[in-house]
Amino acid sequence: MTDDSVEQMLILAERLREANGGELDENAIQAVAEATGAPVEYVRLAVKLRSEKEKKSFLASIRSQYRTLDPQTRRYLLSGASAASTALLWTADERVSLFIRSQRGADYGIYSMLGTLCVCLGIYNVFLSRDLRTAGMSGALLSGGLFLMGAVFELIMKVPAQADSFWFPIAIIGGALGGMALFKFGDKYRARLGMKDPAKERQDLLKQLNHLQDKLSSGLQFMTFLSVDIVGSTRMKETADPLSIEYTFNEYYEFVTRVVQKYGGRLHSTAGDGLTCAFEHPQHAFAAAKNIQAGIIELNALRNRIGIPLVLRCGIHVGPVMTPQGGDVKSVNFAHVIDIASHLQKAAPPGGIAISDAAVAQITGGAVSVGRERVSAMDVGAFVWTPKQTLPMTNPIPRLPQPGTEAN
Repeated sequence: MTDDSVEQMLILAERLREANGGELDENAIQAVAEATGAPVEYVRLAVKLRSEKEKKSFLASIRSQYRTLDPQTRRYLLSGASAASTALLWTADERVSLFIRSQRGADYGIYSMLGTLCVCLGIYNVFLSRDLRTAGMSGALLSGGLFLMGAVFELIMKVPAQADSFWFPIAIIGGALGGMALFKFGDKYRARLGMKDPAKERQDLLKQLNHLQDKLSSGLQFMTFLSVDIVGSTRMKETADPLSIEYTFNEYYEFVTRVVQKYGGRLHSTAGDGLTCAFEHPQHAFAAAKNIQAGIIELNALRNRIGIPLVLRCGIHVGPVMTPQGGDVKSVNFAHVIDIASHLQKAAPPGGIAISDAAVAQITGGAVSVGRERVSAMDVGAFVWTPKQTLPMTNPIPRLPQPGTEAN
């Protein structure tokens, strides 16, 4: 699988999660890894890179970074954070209580309630552990961290110590045993509690991903694209008569379109003076390109009203594209294969055809039938075909009389 495949699968998984009211969690990451065959760590890295590219708030960035952690690290991190938060709130409540009692006021225990809420969240985090070892370590971190951080905050806030250090190792052992007991309980009664099994949830998401991928891939097909452009067309338009330009370029478009259709191709798009054409096979595209390069000589001799010969460059590349609208090639708007064909066309010499290695491999005779000259574009190598005999282009073709006028 390529980087683009993993990226597309991550986008699909994220959309599925959003549709179900969730987010891209560990189950989704595991499902993407299984669907693409990529290592789990690689998928996590891809999630991290995606989050770095997107502009997000501070909290959203923290959440994205948190999603890139493996499940064990997440449990440990949440247990430590819960322990620290609970210790801070309980110690703050004790400090406030001392102050209020000295002022003979009422103590409502708000900090204590918030601290209890944090420790409950910590217990729930231990309950969600995926295996017995992680549950035990998370429970130990929660209880031991609560004991340790409580002592630290009591020292900072100058609150009398609430527990003896003798209980510290006992708290760690008790937390570990309690975490393992919670895991056993949750594993046994998960269905009754209305909670999804992580493995089953991952498999369900994997099925949805594969189903979506199959639907999207229904329009995937290998196609060959031929990019054709006129060398120095801007200079021609600056010096020639506008009516002569319009006539000549219309003749050029019609000529290329006829040749492309003759070899079973279809016009994909036009951009300025460039044409992009699609073919079912590189052999057809190569034949059409050679016919275009040969036929442009006749067009220059008989239908060119500019006075400067049209010189063409061509680029050919083959690859997979998505045709979402019933196989219509014009519905392909963004495809890497089209970009490469266009860049190869720019790298080709005037009057030549640059054919990518992938396309040459499918042409009868291979590189021998093309030529030895090489060019490259976008890290794609190509062979260059040039005509064996060309008409000299140093002298401009005489301007022919316009239709309806007589030559002097």
